[in-house]
Amino acid sequence: MMKPLIGHRGPEFKELYHRTLDQTKKVFETKGDLVILTSSGTGATECALQNVTDDGDEIIVTVNGFFSERLSEAVKSYGGKPVIVGADWGKAPRIEQLERAIKEHPKAKALAFVYNETSTGVTVRCLQQLGELCANHDILLMVDAISILGGDNLPVDDWNVDLCVTASQKCLMCPPGLSFVSVSEKAWEKIQTRKAKRSYYFDLLMYKKYLEEGFTPFTPAVSLIYALDEATGMILEEGLKQRDNRHRVCA
Repeated sequence: MMKPLIGHRGPEFKELYHRTLDQTKKVFETKGDLVILTSSGTGATECALQNVTDDGDEIIVTVNGFFSERLSEAVKSYGGKPVIVGADWGKAPRIEQLERAIKEHPKAKALAFVYNETSTGVTVRCLQQLGELCANHDILLMVDAISILGGDNLPVDDWNVDLCVTASQKCLMCPPGLSFVSVSEKAWEKIQTRKAKRSYYFDLLMYKKYLEEGFTPFTPAVSLIYALDEATGMILEEGLKQRDNRHRVCA
């Protein structure tokens, strides 16, 4: 991070950004698009939600702690109607509850949940099954993985995760200030058909356009990109499986 700053529209940054994106996508285990935002993790959550939510859309949300409660509040602020699937703090929602909610709300646009609820330390261990369930019912699966991606198993593509959100300051080992949203093809289809454009800064279609050119639409945190380049390199050098095992032993 002590490297001299470089212009974020020049060829040197384009090379750095391309390399860092490629490494970060390997940590996400995705071949789809990945957007790097200059924001906290909450910014990435807002980005994902507001790009797929129109007024009145039902979004199924699991609530079993502080951050999942906040996720349900965010759905309301973007005009959506949260369908709450609750569980006691310290416990995780069961796959049967989620399957029932999907069947009872066939018009639901997405299911959103916190993979690892930081306030209690509880991880939802039915994510793979849930991905299959959402794929079979053609609804989006949005995962808040802010406190877990890079520290536990989360193969985004293999588990049918359409929007996966995380931030730089947890298992990615960087200072706070960057956040990330992976976007599947299924999610892009939904984003392109949304009626209301709710944000300028967090417009994913704008980010997609700039991604094709190898840049960001707004000024990135260049020093943090340097840090991310080094950190993701360290993660891949250790190996994702070895890293997951190490975190499990420490836990």
